[in-house]
This record gives sequence, C-alpha cells and structure tokens, in this order.
Amino acid sequence: MATPDPAATSCRLEFSVQMTCESCVEAVREALRGLAGVRVLDVRLDSQTVLVEASVAAEQVRERLEASGRRAVLRGMGGPAAGERAGGPGGPGGPVAAAVAALRGPGAVWGLLRFVQVSPQRCLVEGTVDGLQPGPHGLHVHEFGDLSDACDSCGDHFNPDGERHGGPQDEHRHVGDLGNIWADATGRATFRLEDSRLKVWDIIGRSVVVDAGEDDLGRGSHPLSAVTGNSGPRLACGVVARAAGLFENPKRLCTCDGLTLWDERDRERPPGQPAPHL
Repeated sequence: MATPDPAATSCRLEFSVQMTCESCVEAVREALRGLAGVRVLDVRLDSQTVLVEASVAAEQVRERLEASGRRAVLRGMGGPAAGERAGGPGGPGGPVAAAVAALRGPGAVWGLLRFVQVSPQRCLVEGTVDGLQPGPHGLHVHEFGDLSDACDSCGDHFNPDGERHGGPQDEHRHVGDLGNIWADATGRATFRLEDSRLKVWDIIGRSVVVDAGEDDLGRGSHPLSAVTGNSGPRLACGVVARAAGLFENPKRLCTCDGLTLWDERDRERPPGQPAPHL
C-alpha cells in the first residue's frame, strides 16, 4: 500500500461503527492507531460514531475499522476545519459540499466515487472502480446526468469555459478533465485526487464517466486528442448526487423499507449502487 503523501489535503470523515462497550471503543482506537495519514478526533460509544481527520481514502479507513471486527458505514465527509461538534454541520465558511456517484455500465465495470469540497479552491475526489482492464483509464465529469442511453447520453466533458481538452494540472483544460485512474492486475482502481477547478456545487446532477482507454491529456496526434483525450468508449457512468456532510445524517432507520443502517450495509444491491445513507 502506498505511503500517504504528507502534503495531501486532509478531510474529516464521520463513521457509524457498531460499538457496544468501552472495550469496543478501545479496539477501534487501536485499529486506527497505526494507520498513517489518519488522526482520531472523537470516538463516541453513546452515538456509535467515529470522527477522524484523514489524508487517505475513506475506504481505507473503513477497512481498518472493520478489521477490528465491527461493522462500519461512512456517514459524512467534510473539510479539515468543518463541522465541529459544538457548531453543527457548518464550519467557518459555512456548510461543506459533498457528493457521491455510483458508476455502472452495460458490462462488468462498476464503482463508487465521492467528492468533498474542502475549501473554495480544493476538491477531493476519491473512489474505487472494479472490473477494468489493468492499466490507465480516462476519468471525466460530463455535462449531463442523463443515463437514458447508458453513458452515451451523458454529453461531452463538463466545459463551462469553452476550453480545449487537457490534463488536470494544465492551465487550459475542461473543468471535468480528471486525467487517468490506474487499474491493478485484479482490475481494481483505487484513487484519491485533488483538483483546483472542480466545485461540488457545479457538478451536482451531472455525471462521471470512466473510459476504456488512457486519456492522452490532449497531447496526442489523434483528432480526438484535443476533444476527449482519445480515451476510447465509455465503460461506466453515474449521476453525481448530493451526499451528507459532517453530522448531517442522523438516520438509523430507513423510512422506505424499515431496515436499520446495518441491514442496509449488509443487504445485497446491484454492483456499484451505494447505500442510501451515503
């Protein structure tokens, strides 16, 4: 597993964790104690919640929590100074925007992406996509959240400034240009990106698409290089929906079907479909 970048932007993650006694609390603290890039801020037995500040992916923290033998569900995400317990869901700059997108396609590719706006200038994008061919795959935010014709109806890359296609670090690029994610030998891509152009409030209701091939970042000789990065067919896509920020999700029981938070976590659902509380 890669060593966390000490310069990486951190965010706060709120988990529900099944804890029944003080021994559970200590086991949770011990499970997270050795995880680089994670600082435990609060563990509360009465509300079964764990609050951490992390510069690693939320899924990595969840896996470590569950390694303690207790089920864990991510309830909310926020910026590094947002949502103090005494102050409610908003930090000094107001509520922090968070979003989620479940990716799926006609084939075997599926995944889950999360977005959190940690500051006006910095958006974190993290996720896991399974079923890919090993190697690089283009990842983009598209202009429409229309899945009526699978990923073909998502429109072009989100490009409100009328720019040419480029890479995430380029001055001239589409706002939706997120570069490439890399799938390992098992077909899984796990990633955590930081972007200075993307704003969560601008992409709610739009879509995210993962492509079959590598995005050439606008540097290739193909005619599509300056348009799409020539990254090939669209494999999977999902609509970007608002997600709960810190302390914005008190739900314990689903009103639609009466299932508890833990029942929802364990119930099988189509690949890539997030639990309703995300």
